[in-house]
Amino acid sequence: MRKKITIPDLLNMMREGHKISMLTSYDFPFTRIMDAAGVDVILVGDSAGVVFAGHDTTLPVTMEDMLYHTRAVVRALPKALVVADMPFMSYQTGIEEACRNCGRMIKDGGAEAVKIEGGTNMAPVIRAVSSIDIPVMAHIGLTPQSFHRMGGYKVQGRKDQAEKIIEDARAVEAAGAFAVVLEAIPAKLAAQITAELSIPTIGIGAGPSCDGQVLVIHDILGLCEKYSPKFVKHYAELGPIIDDAVKQYVHEVREGHFPTEDHSFN
Repeated sequence: MRKKITIPDLLNMMREGHKISMLTSYDFPFTRIMDAAGVDVILVGDSAGVVFAGHDTTLPVTMEDMLYHTRAVVRALPKALVVADMPFMSYQTGIEEACRNCGRMIKDGGAEAVKIEGGTNMAPVIRAVSSIDIPVMAHIGLTPQSFHRMGGYKVQGRKDQAEKIIEDARAVEAAGAFAVVLEAIPAKLAAQITAELSIPTIGIGAGPSCDGQVLVIHDILGLCEKYSPKFVKHYAELGPIIDDAVKQYVHEVREGHFPTEDHSFN
């Protein structure tokens, strides 16, 4: 039986050169499956707004949504470290409110750390939240909550943008983040940042040099039809399997083949 993974464990993995695996989860059954498979970190992502609730962006996701999903994940008692996304406008309106909401995610949601999007602009928030012993994973590069400012889901850090991403990475580390997600930036830039920082980098569309990788569970299982980013690898195509199962169920009900005596009580 593997032991519970903690933040110091992730730092040790980075120092020893062991890659960190991270996946999103939003519910009890998926969490049990992926935790049994040995994933290191479970991210209760605000991506639930897209792959679970059907929104086009993560912006409509609320604190109550994230608390609901986080509690469901935590009930599975995962050995993986549980990190919860802080949703849009839960931390951008002031340090006091940010600390209060992050505290709710730990106290009421059961998360073991929170994730905050933003670099130099969010460094004061990361510093304040970290200072009250709430571990913060930072997120720079393509930050989905900045969808409108960025003009969509576009690669960040090319050419003259590179120095800004490096400044963001340095700022979140200095502010106390224990790790940083690098999303949709050039692989060479991610390698440069990873070499410079003393905290783990978790890549998503940032190449192979990061200390770990994260993907959305629905993406790797072929269950999200809204988007198919270049950085996603489909490890299974469960959509057709589920489709076949549902079609067979519908057929058997309509034809009177289900339920049989084997599925009935005497």
